[in-house]
Amino acid sequence: MRVVIAIGGNALIDDNGDGTIPAQFRRSRVVAKPLSDLVEAGWQVIVTHGNGPQVGSVMRRVELSSKEIYPIDLGLAVADTQGGMGYMICQTWRNELRRRGHDRAATAVITTVTIDPRDPGFVNPTKPIGGFMDEKTARQHEKDDGWRIVEDSGRGYRRVVASPRPTKVNEMPTIKALVDAGALVVAGGGGGIPVIYDQNGDEQGVEAVIDKDLTSAIIAAESAADVFVLVTAVEYVYVNFGKPTARPLKDVSLEEIRKHIADKQFPAGSMLPKIQAAVQFLETAKNPDARAVVTDLFNMPKALAGETGTTIRK
Repeated sequence: MRVVIAIGGNALIDDNGDGTIPAQFRRSRVVAKPLSDLVEAGWQVIVTHGNGPQVGSVMRRVELSSKEIYPIDLGLAVADTQGGMGYMICQTWRNELRRRGHDRAATAVITTVTIDPRDPGFVNPTKPIGGFMDEKTARQHEKDDGWRIVEDSGRGYRRVVASPRPTKVNEMPTIKALVDAGALVVAGGGGGIPVIYDQNGDEQGVEAVIDKDLTSAIIAAESAADVFVLVTAVEYVYVNFGKPTARPLKDVSLEEIRKHIADKQFPAGSMLPKIQAAVQFLETAKNPDARAVVTDLFNMPKALAGETGTTIRK
């Protein structure tokens, strides 16, 4: 059985907000335990991950060192964090498996995704990256670097970029070959590095941020995953969340989940993108028995066994 697990970049940040490298290694060791539980249960595992906090830190370092060393663009920041986070996840995962008596290859794939340069997301960029700035600094970046700047709820100014939909995961043949060979794979970090192709067919990067759950849905469908797991901070997806009538969704159909989407049951900034990615996977997966599971990190093994979590079926 094959599973794709999408975890957020915040999964490698301590609960107290510590995002230093030692803290990320500590959290990677924590993440490695349920991943290893799944391997021991016989699952072939592919991990995808977010990188929002990590890219924010990279871009902040770029700003602070701009008068000393050359800057890097957003695409390189995503590539750097894919490599660094992939290294941490793979190293701690291999170590955990070795302690349990298993010698398994785990490798990270630097992943690019094709996007449409005419995507409507480029018309009105809304995805904030980096830290807050005062107005003077923000306007200077706007003038010198061509940044799109927005004022953020009285808290300061931030750079925003487009978040177009991914249309293709370009390294998919490599990912499939590794998985078919029995490797444990980390891919699609941060939703992938967005690229377009010019009139000559040459690839070039684009300043944008990709939703990692949508990219993960493509990877899950095209790798023929039996299950696509979207890791959240909660054990279940709820309807009427935060109200006295709140109830967990346990085993639901695509038809029912679409109705809840239409009824605006899921917050746009948190649960909705995950549910939309789950729907995309189930609509494109060829396996009629494919399912999407939404649960928290430590309940993953039980959720895959059908004992907890929210399961969505075709």
